[in-house]
Amino acid sequence: MSELRSIADKARPSASGPASPLSELSTTPKSHLHPRPSFDLADHPVPGGKEEVWRFTPLEPLRDLFNGAGGTGSLAWESRLPSGVALGEIGLDEAKALGIPAPMDRVSAMAVNRAGRVALIDVPADVALDGPVVIGLNGADAQSTVFGHLVFRIGARARATVVLRHTGAARYGSSVSVLVGEGATLNFVSLQDWDDGAIHAGQHSFRIGADAKVKSVTASLGGSLIRLMETASYAGPGGELEQFGVYFVNAAQHVEHRLFVDHNQPNTVSNVDYRGALQGQGAQAVWVGDVLIRKVAENISTYESNKNLVLTDGCRAESVPNLEIETGEIRGAGHSSTTGRFDDEQLFYLRSRGIPEDEARRLVVHGFFVDIIRRIQVPEVEQRLLAAVEKELQAAVSSPNQEK
Repeated sequence: MSELRSIADKARPSASGPASPLSELSTTPKSHLHPRPSFDLADHPVPGGKEEVWRFTPLEPLRDLFNGAGGTGSLAWESRLPSGVALGEIGLDEAKALGIPAPMDRVSAMAVNRAGRVALIDVPADVALDGPVVIGLNGADAQSTVFGHLVFRIGARARATVVLRHTGAARYGSSVSVLVGEGATLNFVSLQDWDDGAIHAGQHSFRIGADAKVKSVTASLGGSLIRLMETASYAGPGGELEQFGVYFVNAAQHVEHRLFVDHNQPNTVSNVDYRGALQGQGAQAVWVGDVLIRKVAENISTYESNKNLVLTDGCRAESVPNLEIETGEIRGAGHSSTTGRFDDEQLFYLRSRGIPEDEARRLVVHGFFVDIIRRIQVPEVEQRLLAAVEKELQAAVSSPNQEK
């Protein structure tokens, strides 16, 4: 990250950005589904595969990310910053002073401790950006082990769109923290658009200020193994979170999304909708969603949904929604999960109107994803993602029952 200049003075907490964590926010989540968050690498031993948080994950491809072997390089950076947005470097202690959430697994803890300097992308308070903040990270070697640590700070009452895109090939361990100030509005898009053979594991964490509104869209395509822990908590009452995701899993690929929404403040809202499609022998998708509603989080509303569409034989989808509720004083809480093949009624309807079977299948899958993709609201990103999904469909719908 040689292009980054030092802006350590911006790391000091200020009235324009999220405050340092309150004592309540620092309390260890009581969820039995997650280990204790900690910056100390010793608190995250190398997993053996029987741990709840690792039981679905192939561990061998992650060995270098667990032990940090060779992790001394960095991904190539590209950035497009609207006027007023600052990009620079701070130290880990300065990042902690901003109130970044602690790592919840071995890889994200390794990223925090091995990445060295922290990239800080700073959006000032009270601004409405005239274009998206775009950060592109590119790997050049599937055999290289790289760690990265990014912090996005969105000032109070700011309005911003952020696009974080990963391309190329590497074994990449990451930690991304998004600190959203009081009353701010953020549209955050994370694209895992890796080449074949890439491995990406890490943690994306949101801390949502009072009355702030956050929409997150995550898309995972390509690579051989993608595993993201996505967490969210609230720095004050009134915060709202929408989390949307799409993933397309091919033969021998493993794509895993683990979500944890910690309702630790009253009058907060969360809505989660993730959708995936699988094709080919050995394709495996894992989605684990968990919402913890603490005793103090009265009058909250939450819903989480995961849908998987199996396109060929030989695929496996794990979908595990969870709710942990410590108070009965809530507006509503629910979850749903579905995994299945094409809807025969939809196919019959389309074919009865003269649409060939292959085209009908393509339309069904396209419609399955398009509702989520349109929520990105960045036209160039939507078009790129729709084109990527279309490319995947060309290999799937023409032979729906063939093992690949």
